[in-house]
Amino acid sequence: MNIAVVGTGYVGLVTGTCLAETGNHVICVDIDVNKVNKMKNGEVPIYEPHLDVLFERNIKQGRLSFTTDLASAIEDAQVIFLALPTPPGEDGSADLSYILGVADDLGKLMKGYKVLVDKSTVPVGTAEKVTAAVKKNATVDFDVVSNPEFLREGFAVDDFLKPDRVVVGTSSAKAQAIMEELYKPYVRQGNPIIFMDEKSAELTKYAANAFLATKITFMNEVANLCELVDADVDKVRIGIGTDTRIGKRFLFPGIGYGGSCFPKDVQALAKSAAEVNYDFALLTSVMKVNEDQKTIIVPKIADFFGGDLKGKHFALWGLAFKPDTDDIREAPALYVIDKLVAAGATITAYDPEGMANVKALLGDKISYAENQYDALKNADALIIATEWSVFRSPDFAKVSSILKEKVIFDGRNLYDLDQMKGLGYYYNSIGRKTVIPNG
Repeated sequence: MNIAVVGTGYVGLVTGTCLAETGNHVICVDIDVNKVNKMKNGEVPIYEPHLDVLFERNIKQGRLSFTTDLASAIEDAQVIFLALPTPPGEDGSADLSYILGVADDLGKLMKGYKVLVDKSTVPVGTAEKVTAAVKKNATVDFDVVSNPEFLREGFAVDDFLKPDRVVVGTSSAKAQAIMEELYKPYVRQGNPIIFMDEKSAELTKYAANAFLATKITFMNEVANLCELVDADVDKVRIGIGTDTRIGKRFLFPGIGYGGSCFPKDVQALAKSAAEVNYDFALLTSVMKVNEDQKTIIVPKIADFFGGDLKGKHFALWGLAFKPDTDDIREAPALYVIDKLVAAGATITAYDPEGMANVKALLGDKISYAENQYDALKNADALIIATEWSVFRSPDFAKVSSILKEKVIFDGRNLYDLDQMKGLGYYYNSIGRKTVIPNG
């Protein structure tokens, strides 16, 4: 098929590249001239494992191209994906101005039947709003489809090429047939394409992310309780995760969730509920707990140093909100940095992919190291905020020789308690006993 993808952010670029990988001809559209020129020259603007290989291959084979010209991009397209930002407004609702602005333009430009696909995460009723915006100027038939993405950063290519399921919301038999044909190559192993009405599809994405965010938050609450009653959250996690009704995933405690999806989507779902006078009390609690969890490690650090962090210097491993991405949106590390710097501490950080984005955001508010060990120089303690694989098995002899003291505050529970005790560390993690040397 001939496909246009409007928006080359995280979702748009992964979608466009993976659609090209199965033989479709894809034109990606963006208003950022500099970004488009870089992509034309083969430069991938985001870090996502395996995306660069597909990106380069499909450009070389002529299936993937880029433009700033919306009219030319959609001229021959049978399907137009809208992968545009929906940032939260001040009241928590999703801002649809980008999507509706493009919808208005499409109505003026379309010269034949098109399927317009809402790929962005959007609140219930967006398909109707997009339809109305296009209809104002359209002289041809079209259908608007809701097709939410379920891409995990760090695994997005695999998630698109081998999805657990594809959700398509449409009331049009014609659009359904086109979407089924488009997605057939990705579900050959038998995973379902689930067709439903547009509103149900829109709500499905929010419900899925809100449930996962709730699961993480519940485990963080359990971890906090474990510390108070001298229990071990790792044992509790295993004990409940082996129950097939609960499952093992999303039960790892830590310093909260971040990223571009969970915070925004939980907030937007709560706002959508409020708009119909429903108090989604559970989500209100999830947001409050997660906000507190992001900096729960800071009081622990302050207590260790007698309540005064002025002049203390910390090494920070991890800046991205999760491993295998350079995305720092709502990253807990940023909240920890703010609290520590406000208390008079200084920080040297290392992250395999996220440092450029943090530098652009924070500038010289903190220092940056070329590798994880350089970050340890002159540090009074090590803080771990992201569970990158490279941090899981460090050279502890080297760590010990560089750190001023054997002190680690681990926000992601990377290390075994007995190992830390044997190495002589003060080791404070989430929901587990604090290891105290000779204690």
